[in-house]
Amino acid sequence: MDWTFVITAFVTMFVVIDPPGLAPLFVALTQGLPAQARRAIALRACITATCVLAVFALFGEAVLAFVGISMPAFRVAGGILLFLTALDMLFERRTKRREDRAETDDHHDPSVFPLGIPLIAGPGAIASIILLAGQRPGLEGLTIAFAVTLAVILLALLLFLASSLLERLLGRTGINVVTRLLGMLLAALSVQFVLDGLRDFGFAP
Repeated sequence: MDWTFVITAFVTMFVVIDPPGLAPLFVALTQGLPAQARRAIALRACITATCVLAVFALFGEAVLAFVGISMPAFRVAGGILLFLTALDMLFERRTKRREDRAETDDHHDPSVFPLGIPLIAGPGAIASIILLAGQRPGLEGLTIAFAVTLAVILLALLLFLASSLLERLLGRTGINVVTRLLGMLLAALSVQFVLDGLRDFGFAP
């Protein structure tokens, strides 16, 4: 097994999904609900996100091929998208946008929307899992990409279940610091995706 790829894939999905940043939003969306209802919402949200990302991991590259988009082109586009996401994290714009989505949701059950989609399985996560599955063609790459994604979603589930405690421990400042550090990591990873795509096109050494 290529452990470098495993670590890179895990870091990419962890940074994009950002479980520590989602925990306070989960608290806000489930405020006032009993513990049993909060656990059910957390579980449904993670199952929904897992199913959505599994579909894109399995069929994302086939869909791209059907519409005539090559993987190198998608790597460049995906890298640019992830870089914009990193900028949002560094300047707190992504947190504000997520909070706005949570505030505009009028449903009593936020498990599918906005928690499952687009807060967990958002555009960045979808692009990332397609890119990661495409980096190692075949069953091995698909298995690794989905396994690390599942691990990150399980981590998000654990943080959802312990979100009240986490929010008290880290506080608003601690969560902001973690988000900015993750943003810096994502910026570097997104540039690497762009360079890989350009190299596949023959534009970079």
